[in-house]
Amino acid sequence: MANVGAPDSWEQQADADAGDGAASNDMSAKLSTLNVNAVEFVPSFSFKSAVEDDKTSPSDPVPPEDSGPLTNGQTAPDQEETAAKVSEVDEPPPGEASPPADWETADGDVDPLLTPDDPDGDEAADTVSEAMVKPKKKPIQAEETKSKREHVNVVFIGHVDAGKSTIGGQIMSLTGMVDKRTLEKYEREAREKSRESWYLSWALDTNQEERDKGKTVEVGRAYFETDKKHFTILDAPGHKSFVPNMIGGAAQADLAVLVISARKGEFETGFDRGGQTREHAMLAKTAGVKHLVVLINKMDDPTVLWAEERYNECRDKILPYLRKLGFNPAKDLTFMPVSGLTGLGLRDTVPRDICPWYSGSAFIPFIDNLPSLNRKTDGPFVLPIVDKYKDMGTVVMGKVESGECKKGMTLLLMPNRTSVIVDQLWSDDDEVTSIGPGENVKIKVKGIEEEDVSPGFVLCDPANPISTGRIFDAQVAILEHKSIICAGYSAVMHIHCVAEEVTVKALICLVDKKTGEKSKTRPRFVKQDQAAIMRIECAGIICLEQFKLFQQMGRFTLRDEGKTIAIGKVLKVIE
Repeated sequence: MANVGAPDSWEQQADADAGDGAASNDMSAKLSTLNVNAVEFVPSFSFKSAVEDDKTSPSDPVPPEDSGPLTNGQTAPDQEETAAKVSEVDEPPPGEASPPADWETADGDVDPLLTPDDPDGDEAADTVSEAMVKPKKKPIQAEETKSKREHVNVVFIGHVDAGKSTIGGQIMSLTGMVDKRTLEKYEREAREKSRESWYLSWALDTNQEERDKGKTVEVGRAYFETDKKHFTILDAPGHKSFVPNMIGGAAQADLAVLVISARKGEFETGFDRGGQTREHAMLAKTAGVKHLVVLINKMDDPTVLWAEERYNECRDKILPYLRKLGFNPAKDLTFMPVSGLTGLGLRDTVPRDICPWYSGSAFIPFIDNLPSLNRKTDGPFVLPIVDKYKDMGTVVMGKVESGECKKGMTLLLMPNRTSVIVDQLWSDDDEVTSIGPGENVKIKVKGIEEEDVSPGFVLCDPANPISTGRIFDAQVAILEHKSIICAGYSAVMHIHCVAEEVTVKALICLVDKKTGEKSKTRPRFVKQDQAAIMRIECAGIICLEQFKLFQQMGRFTLRDEGKTIAIGKVLKVIE
């Protein structure tokens, strides 16, 4: 129909159309005969009145069989009379659109050109359906939510049993990320195993082995949101056997939370030589964590009872060591007393009657108000792969170190130079269409099999791929190693997400830690607390970058005999 607005009465419309109808050719007449006994056509805008109409006139006029075919737009005379009667009876209240007297008449008025054979009609229908489908393809919401909050990755580190997973679980419960029923279920299951104080940690320790032993093995992931930021919790394992897993977690973090147990005896074992507190703090520093928050946990323990003396004792013992690592207490180091089990000091400040001596802010508001991190949004896209799995294709996981990536882009997988196409993107389990630096993401890629990808590979921009090499020069600081290190020494190097066996090919010179001066002669060996520049050879080709160009891809740790012995930075890739 040419005019879209409803006419005052359908007869006028019929009459108006009748004029055109007279001129219409036989073809349309044939077509419109098909339309006479069609199903009632009920336009959605006057559905209600149509129903009322049905009620009031049960004897809806049906054209008699023998009245011959109706040509388009011509109403049968008796139909016109009935229509007139109905419209008299059923005068709609003012303000409502007047219902059509009889749906078949209305149906007859349909322009014969818009029969299914008509291409224009089809196209119109298609565009409508496309318009309906499009929002599904491109979740516009996701792009908005993506840009609103800054992404911050928080890694929880510390000695085994300091309470890292419990604090993580408690934060999720306080921020409403785990619902009450799930927690009650965990509590019930934990009580059956007589482990009732562990139930919060089960929100992060999801596999059976971790729950049975009460020890985290894998790096658990979860996330919570505040008004300003979107936090990803990386719950690292504290046990010394799982330090390599912890390094993988710390490599993705922007903010580290060192959890210390204030319980008598537990703090001492964690901090003395052989405990994980020192090693974890050091690994966090070498992983390039910008800020360290030290949570002194279990303050509600019967041996502590929120005593200020115990809090100060723990703080004063660990402070010199953290200072030695290069954390500055004025700028990037904060201490807080908390209780993971009761949740005191995490979201709200500890009540005065329990802890009168501490007046600082609580943990969540504090990390929420930290200054935002300067991210490289404009740089080339770089994503070191932490993990991969198969799910209707190859899915890789990791943290975006720089640049942005959109759906459908072509990326390069280094070091084996395979080009892949981005099929789907998820940022913390929400599907999005583009991702930016600092986000923990999963990317489904086309063009490579899952078994051809291993952790430590890097997805990067084909225009400027990340450099790869096997031999490089590095400045290395020996932290603790009983014997000397000379050419031929081998250890395991952890750089971003790669763990690779390396051998020292040659020592080039010693570096004075205070002045930075380099020795003129080649040293024969290096020992603990010395720094040297050495040439290192890897067993295979790995992705790495000069430290000054890209810190995240150029800092590494060396481990031997289950201990971290040295930290270093890549100065130059040789081949």
